[in-house]
Amino acid sequence: AVSIEALAMSFQSVIHLSLDSPVHTVCVLGMEICLDLSGCAPQKCESFTISGSPGVLVDIYNIAPGKARQEAALTRWPLSHPMDVLVKMTSPSSTVNGDKVLVSYFLPDEEVPVATAILYLTGIEVSLDVDIYRNGDVEMASDKHAKKNWVWGPDGWGAILLVNCTPADPGQLKDGKSTKVFSTEEMKNLSQMVLRVQGPSSILKKHRLVLHTSKDESDKARVYWPQKGSSSTFKLVLGPGQHSYSLGPLENELKETFYVEALEFPSGSFSGLISFSASLVEEPQDLAIPETLAYKDTVVFRVAPCIFIPSTQMPLEVYVCRELQVQGFVNAVTELSERSNSQVASVYEDPNRLGRWLQDEMAFCYTQAPHKTVALVLDTPRVTKLDDFPMRYSLSPGVGYATQHTLDHTVASIDSVGNLVVSPPVQVEGKEYPLGRILIGSSCYPSKDGRDMSKALRDFLYAQQVQAPVELFSDWLMIGHPYEFMCFVPTQFKVEGKKDFRLLLASPSTCYKLFMEKQKQGYGDAALFGEVRKEQLLANGREAFTINRLLADENMKKQNDYVERCISLNRAILKRELGLAEKDIIDIPQLFCLEQLVNVPSNELTGKLYARPYFPDLLQIIVMGQNLGIPKPFGPQINGTCCLEEKIYELLEPLGFQCTFINDFDCYLTEIGDFCSCANIRRVPFAFKWWKMVP
Repeated sequence: AVSIEALAMSFQSVIHLSLDSPVHTVCVLGMEICLDLSGCAPQKCESFTISGSPGVLVDIYNIAPGKARQEAALTRWPLSHPMDVLVKMTSPSSTVNGDKVLVSYFLPDEEVPVATAILYLTGIEVSLDVDIYRNGDVEMASDKHAKKNWVWGPDGWGAILLVNCTPADPGQLKDGKSTKVFSTEEMKNLSQMVLRVQGPSSILKKHRLVLHTSKDESDKARVYWPQKGSSSTFKLVLGPGQHSYSLGPLENELKETFYVEALEFPSGSFSGLISFSASLVEEPQDLAIPETLAYKDTVVFRVAPCIFIPSTQMPLEVYVCRELQVQGFVNAVTELSERSNSQVASVYEDPNRLGRWLQDEMAFCYTQAPHKTVALVLDTPRVTKLDDFPMRYSLSPGVGYATQHTLDHTVASIDSVGNLVVSPPVQVEGKEYPLGRILIGSSCYPSKDGRDMSKALRDFLYAQQVQAPVELFSDWLMIGHPYEFMCFVPTQFKVEGKKDFRLLLASPSTCYKLFMEKQKQGYGDAALFGEVRKEQLLANGREAFTINRLLADENMKKQNDYVERCISLNRAILKRELGLAEKDIIDIPQLFCLEQLVNVPSNELTGKLYARPYFPDLLQIIVMGQNLGIPKPFGPQINGTCCLEEKIYELLEPLGFQCTFINDFDCYLTEIGDFCSCANIRRVPFAFKWWKMVP
């Protein structure tokens, strides 16, 4: 901002007046002219008066502050007192030398001036304008300096760019290609930038215009210019490798609309701010003399952030992996989505990856400008070739696709956007987070076997600025993602003073308490996994233990005491960083066991044990408003009812939730991965506009 302001001040040219002949100059609207009054003042003159024609403003500084302009024009000002006399114009001139300033000099005690200097002005306007007021309209800013800054908040200003997230765009510019054809719908994603030039044509012919940005910023955006005679063909004028474009000599007045798109989201190496300038260059009559920069007008855009959506927002569309071995899961999710009036989109996946990427490696987000909201998938691929991602070709029309490459491509990596959960909007110690907060899984402390999200992806999440990330301790989990032990669900009825959501947390102690109650009631011989085939249990290292045997297993108890401590640490972080109280948290019975990493090459094994759900993870909930799709836990059957399911009903149904337990063991503990890895949900964006907050 300092450098931009310095440039603005440089367009305060100094004009030396003359008594021998009038002085002529061109004045660009927004530019100030400083008059040298003393250089031509007759000897013995001690005062002067100054006046301008109707389109001219004269400001006198450093003396008599607060004088009205009408009064100032009649006032005799002392030549002995140092002062700044600044002249600027309010509108373009209709003719050459169409406006003027008169400076009259007076001897002491004389009423008639002894000499008068005349300055003839030709006013021209050069204005580069954008949607500075964020209302969807391109307007001329009342303050030209304002558009050179970008200000957050409800009273802020500054234009916004959307990132091009077209999944598979056959018209995408290739190296060396300078034009592109846009559809009507694609044009809605672009931000407009209007260049206006007004003034007498004989003066404009001596000038040319250059549209430009910095070399670094040209890599972050593209600027297109509609071609004459075509409503859909656009010429690329600024972009990667091209940071300036000359519009050529000016023949007469013009008004041109340019269309701008961003090429990447803010990141650790990119603030998200991009400035564009229009420079008016005076062409010399003598070719031996270099051209002169007469004026520059600058606008600043901020690239709209990538905004993640919590599970408490209503679902719009459910994407499922239609593999035959999870057909029971797919059918159940389809039925659940129909109940929630959500569309189901099929995704046919490479069997070798078995749908694991569907949530672990990507997330549905949105990006937003005043003129358009765009849904998109943000992918953090483990495979480097874009063609290996069928998701980008399976998206519904209008849903974008973007990649954020990560560094860690190992099987057990937590370096992906799957390693985050988004909280609902919260208020913490008076600070509002209207778009919620991103919760990132990490190791929280350095250790030999510790796994963390890479700095590149972590910096990317922080750079979006609108969802202030919080780091949770999740490296104790086998997959290492927070959604394995927590979930947010929306409450049906909003009560003043209370949260409109609940945080569900996995609780081994709650599970042990439930099993001990059932043991005391005489059901100690009831067994887990009674409905699961033996070969399925064997493949996953599980046995159909009874409640008695499970409670007697000291090793299992120690492992879950460890898990409880890990969750308690996160519980404290969540309460502090999200402003939660105990009444906002519901403990869900869940047991874990410690195992070595699965499906990992032998050279990546470290000997460290990680927690994995002992029975299907009840926190892996598909949230569709009040309809919850919950993994069937296959818990002990008591009087024909699973006691774990009964406990979930008891905890959630009084809050208005409809619980559906999805019966497909192959989705849970088998090699396919976690329950929710086979589905992902596109949700309704927040009503709150991100630019109205203060990060």
